[in-house]
Amino acid sequence: MDRHGRIRGGTAALLAVVTALATGGLAAAAPEAPEPRGGPDRAAAKGPVGWDTYRQLDRLSDLPAGVHTKQFSSFDRTGGNAHDGFDGKYSCLRTTPAGCVIAEQAGAGEIGAIWFTRDEGDVSRTGRITVELDGEKVVDATLQDLVDGKLGAPFVSPLVANADQTSGGVVIEVPMPYRESMRITTEHNPLFHHVSYRTFADAEGVTTFDPDDPAADVVAALRAAGTADPKPVVPGARTQRTGLSLAPGASQTLARADRPGLLTELRLKLPQAPYVQPRSETDDGRAYGAGGGSEFTLAIDPGNEGVRLTRRYDPIIANQVATVYVDGREAGTWGPTPQAGGGLWGEDSVELPAELTAGKSEITVRNAFVSSDLDVNEFTYWADSRVGGETRRTDTMDVGDAASETAHGYAITAPNWHGVRTYDYPLGDGERAELAAAQDVLRGLRLRATFDGERTVDAPLGEFFGSGHATAPVRALMYGIDAEAAGGPVLTSWWPMPFARNAKVELYNGSGTAVTSGTAEVTAAPSRTHAQAVASGDAGRFRATSHAGPTVPGESWDFLATAGTGKFTGVTHTMTGELNRNYLEGDERVYVDGARTPQIHGTGTEDFYQSGWYFNRGTYAQPFNGNPAHLGPPTGCAADRDCTGTYRLMIHDAVPFTQAIDFDIEHGFVNDKQADYSSTAYWYGEKKATGAKTDTLDVGDPESEEAHGYTSDAPGDVTGLDSVFEGDAQKPLRLTADVRATTAPVSFTLRVDRGNAGVELRRTSDQAAPYQRAAVRVDGKRLPDWLQPLGNAERRWLDDTYQIPASVTAGKREITVTLTPAADAPPWSAESYEAHSLRDGG
Repeated sequence: MDRHGRIRGGTAALLAVVTALATGGLAAAAPEAPEPRGGPDRAAAKGPVGWDTYRQLDRLSDLPAGVHTKQFSSFDRTGGNAHDGFDGKYSCLRTTPAGCVIAEQAGAGEIGAIWFTRDEGDVSRTGRITVELDGEKVVDATLQDLVDGKLGAPFVSPLVANADQTSGGVVIEVPMPYRESMRITTEHNPLFHHVSYRTFADAEGVTTFDPDDPAADVVAALRAAGTADPKPVVPGARTQRTGLSLAPGASQTLARADRPGLLTELRLKLPQAPYVQPRSETDDGRAYGAGGGSEFTLAIDPGNEGVRLTRRYDPIIANQVATVYVDGREAGTWGPTPQAGGGLWGEDSVELPAELTAGKSEITVRNAFVSSDLDVNEFTYWADSRVGGETRRTDTMDVGDAASETAHGYAITAPNWHGVRTYDYPLGDGERAELAAAQDVLRGLRLRATFDGERTVDAPLGEFFGSGHATAPVRALMYGIDAEAAGGPVLTSWWPMPFARNAKVELYNGSGTAVTSGTAEVTAAPSRTHAQAVASGDAGRFRATSHAGPTVPGESWDFLATAGTGKFTGVTHTMTGELNRNYLEGDERVYVDGARTPQIHGTGTEDFYQSGWYFNRGTYAQPFNGNPAHLGPPTGCAADRDCTGTYRLMIHDAVPFTQAIDFDIEHGFVNDKQADYSSTAYWYGEKKATGAKTDTLDVGDPESEEAHGYTSDAPGDVTGLDSVFEGDAQKPLRLTADVRATTAPVSFTLRVDRGNAGVELRRTSDQAAPYQRAAVRVDGKRLPDWLQPLGNAERRWLDDTYQIPASVTAGKREITVTLTPAADAPPWSAESYEAHSLRDGG
């Protein structure tokens, strides 16, 4: 049996056990004989790996041991924004004859999500991507073909997505485990990228990814995301159905469960939060800068009494002004255009007088740049001829469409942009009133859940189900919104929510609207297995942590900052900011277990949500990420404000922690753009820490070195370093300390907890020289190399963690570590070493 007391053999065996135990209903099971807990099972301690992550989603609450989630990315190593990928300065860890290495690790692990963008989402110029696992190529293909799904299963939608599917970015969500090593290389510098990956303390239970396995069942389940429960069926489940009736300020209990088990589904039908859908258009466009312009011909009616020329444009660029010429004569001026924010189309018209158009069947239009905040953009032109007092459309010229451009003799000078936008048109007054009423309900109603006497869920209703700004289609793996369901929108959650004794689900009405219609359905299943896992600490209770308010200058927005043990599995983020959307420049950062270096450091807000270019293809919903709502002032946001709603699920790249986590995101380039944020973080966890620092060796301090038996034939000189850690751009953490760098072996002892379930060795080092590497022995046992490809000559301090498996450390009070720097690597640097002993959840 595994560490949860489950019978080995996968989901089928687990279901057989549950079937035998279940007696049905929310009242759960009858008394049973105790299930013995198994001994140490290092494979089970990792939780599901590879495709099993999706096949065993009922185990999402498992709190893994000996697992870290990290990320390689192109983030600006200086702490700013200019080099996040725009110039590719930090995009390559190193360059080889094969190309740009963007990710590399020694030891066992699993690639989670890979994201790229460049050129408005067209990644053709990145060329080929090669993924090597355990020394073998498992992917060697053109990146654009890969994300377009041309390689076939398992690299098919939605496990891969291109820029049209994920609004400006491309993503690969195929989990790829490996036992010894991984490397990802692109033929050319890819500019922007992220690679999230998990590292394991050992390779027990890990099978190297097989690209020939189509994983058809997983693909089918993911394609049903947002419409069906993706978890294995738990026998004995029962559903409580309740009609909704809540006055403002009132609470209503939706369901109770008084025996051990788990909630498997929450479903609400909410007619009072209707889906108000604006008219949307997708269009190619171009832009010209100073000294530039465009020219084309348009067909008109020879009998015209004048022509109205209309241009569709992107108003995110304000103050666009251009002179319009007809057959060489000045006819009018475009603009100056007001700034209306991204996500909305603007249209501008120039009335061409009959003296320039009468008697002609065709005119040549030339636009000449005058001024702009950046450039003048154009997407579509329409010619409407006035004849006999009536207006008739006589021609349309679609900029960016090759056939239309050729037919109209289109030419552009001083071009500086070409891309695609999917934008909306304004709502009518009645639609805006209907939307405002729905927003009041979605923001004011709060879903609350209490497990074993602790309220762990208290979140705005819309945000909890993936869309905080408005009712909109959501098709995430663990929740969904069927916005167009008959009788009103249906909001559903499939997060597994285990509990040891009891559970209660409530709805609180903090809105100004009386809820007089709708229903709630809560499904629970008896499962002593899940209950025991929670009681023992091997699994965490489901939590949804929400907060809202204005951002603070110089301070990042916290998704989750908490102590204890847990696993971060996703977030829904509701943002309101400036019309230019520069608040989206903020990077996410994740600090785990007190480390001063973030394990994850991103390149921008829409990048974290696996999109790009401020969501340049408009709203969308995918199983792991989405931008379901984007509103401007004419479509439901406040005057002069932009509203963006997003979600990101981190399932196979969930972030575990054993002591604490701080998961935050900037607002703007360096926390310098005011915004109003609300967020709901989904996670599993408990207040009790399962990791603790048990010893510290201060390298360079004679007393500490002597106390820890620090020895080396050539330990390197003790030198001082005054620098900062990566992370916060405006307020970096500074450290002034001594450091040694050596090419000779070093050995030392560290105290550990005798009851440990593994040890994490944290090194603080000078990372000015990248690709430091050392062979590792612990009490004589050879372990995988300690490889650190990262480097930063600007922010030189690095906290770096090496995982030592329990098979080497269990039952010991002390371990002896020997590190032998690789001959072809830079000197091995260290300021200190810390031992962090892990304990079993119980």
